[in-house]
Amino acid sequence: MASDAVLDVMRRCPEAVVITAAMCQGNKLEMVRDEFPRRFFDVGICEAHAVTLAAGMAKAGLRPIVDIYSTFMQRAYDHLFQEVSLQNLPVTLLMDRAGLVGPDGPTHHGTYDLAYMRPFPNIVMAVPADAHDLREMLRYAVLEAKSAVAIRYPKTRAAELGGKREPVSPGKAEVVLRGKKSGGLLLAAGVQTAECLRVAEMANPDITVVNARFIKPLDTETILPLIAESSWVITVEEGVREGGFGSAVLEAAVDARISLPPFTRLGITGFIQHATREQQLAETGLDAAGILRAVREIM
Repeated sequence: MASDAVLDVMRRCPEAVVITAAMCQGNKLEMVRDEFPRRFFDVGICEAHAVTLAAGMAKAGLRPIVDIYSTFMQRAYDHLFQEVSLQNLPVTLLMDRAGLVGPDGPTHHGTYDLAYMRPFPNIVMAVPADAHDLREMLRYAVLEAKSAVAIRYPKTRAAELGGKREPVSPGKAEVVLRGKKSGGLLLAAGVQTAECLRVAEMANPDITVVNARFIKPLDTETILPLIAESSWVITVEEGVREGGFGSAVLEAAVDARISLPPFTRLGITGFIQHATREQQLAETGLDAAGILRAVREIM
């Protein structure tokens, strides 16, 4: 669980504090509260105050972790701008329930965070593919980062990609499967990396799969050369297509004047109604079957 990673950094860093907005139980923070009661703050249903309090604490030399559902972080939009981004403060934003949340429905899907936070300067945006990525990203955010770091993760069981992994380095993507030049390219943001690996095994051994890890800064040194040498590209993200990861990749390619191969962005459009998370992923084409269908269409 993400709360295990929070507990780990709390033990490592005496300056780390946790702030939540009436979501101690929802964010599974009970053990953090119980072990560090003087470093745990529940501000009630007031996300704007949570972010502002974190900024003040960071200004005073603490390392605040704001643990809030992605959809509720929208309530603190102005405070992210004025108190965190503008002042360039090292606040860690843990954005729980990013993406599709199953029966909680349209009010709780965390689908807009990538699009609404990308424009802010001084905020690193991290999208862990698995529990390993999340642990390392949180350690970086609390123990090393000089500016704010937003880490988004979904409402699902923590998984591990397995195999030999590249170290998590700020702003660096991870090539988790290398196909041949002139093959296809699957660029995944977050937990869909595992689905993309399954698709590559099913569809074509020449597909390269990249775990983006960071949306901002985007690893153009890794991603753009792969785009230039690929016969097609598909981006996959559990967020809205407009302004999200796929948009960031396209913007970077256009700025670099790369001649684009056939390009597809998989993501979410519209409001997704109540269902299981598995049904919602299937509906939006973000499960393995949907990604495989997109691969066959573009090929």
